[in-house]
Amino acid sequence: MNISDFDYELPEELIAQTAIEPRSSSRLLHIDKASGEIYHRQFLDCIDLLESDDLLVLNETRVTARRVFGQKATGGQVEFLILRQIKNHEVLAMAKPAKRLKVGARIRLESGEEVEVTGELESGIRQIKFLESQNLGKTLGKLGRIPLPPYIHTLLEDEERYQTTYSSIGGSAAAPTAGLHFTAEVFEQLSKKGVQFTKVSLDVGLDTFRPIMAETTEAHEMHGETCRVGAETVSAIQNCAGRVIAVGTTSVRTIESFSKGHRQLSEGEMSTHLFITPGYQWRTIDGMFTNFHMPRTTMLLMLAALCGKSALLSAYDQAVKNRYRFLSLGDSMLIL
Repeated sequence: MNISDFDYELPEELIAQTAIEPRSSSRLLHIDKASGEIYHRQFLDCIDLLESDDLLVLNETRVTARRVFGQKATGGQVEFLILRQIKNHEVLAMAKPAKRLKVGARIRLESGEEVEVTGELESGIRQIKFLESQNLGKTLGKLGRIPLPPYIHTLLEDEERYQTTYSSIGGSAAAPTAGLHFTAEVFEQLSKKGVQFTKVSLDVGLDTFRPIMAETTEAHEMHGETCRVGAETVSAIQNCAGRVIAVGTTSVRTIESFSKGHRQLSEGEMSTHLFITPGYQWRTIDGMFTNFHMPRTTMLLMLAALCGKSALLSAYDQAVKNRYRFLSLGDSMLIL
């Protein structure tokens, strides 16, 4: 399948640069996946659209990556995206420029911390050791800033606005942004209707959101992402009397990766490389909340697999014409 079939013109001014308040005040483009009909709504309309016994699957991951800057002894500038702690004093980080950072190189961070490269991994990943910090966890929390996507040029005044209200398990380099619209009040109203909730976790990697560089789906290689499903979620899905609706593409990948049959899941932890494209045979997911995504991305292919390529491209065309806010801090879409 040609990736160019999932390209579209995204005007730069439609890329949301700021988060609107309150969270739940965004617009909602609703696709009826059975008929292909498209409806323009407000996010709060989801309270009426969801039904008693529907089950929402939430990715409870939390963004813990930090973007920091430093300088080599030669004066060269270095940027690290610290992904996660792996040892008492060591982390994994994406480095720029990675090619010039060999094992043994030392860098003085802007915070004053000195670090040393102790390992080289693929895709510009480096293992970094903090040479002075006595409490690395506390140090990492103070370093740099939360890494917003590169297309967002405005700093958030409150970093919590790039976290979902239910995030709890650290490990992600990017937020599962479909969940950014949900508030405690929305959950309360859905719960009163009889809507059920369950959680999974997937450590979101930045490569997931980059445009596909290959020309065909067959030539694209998925980057592995660690995901987890617990026994409570396995039971909730198996006993769901309504629809299983994922909040975000990461929740979709997690559930479908662990699916063994119709609403039959295993529990545990894995690195998933699942690439969902049109023609995929769905085993568990009936619908999903999502945001508007970049052209030529794996997420667009997943959405087309759920609602059909024609309906998806028509929805995106209408979203552009109706000036929806796109990407991470933008409006919401519901395929149901």
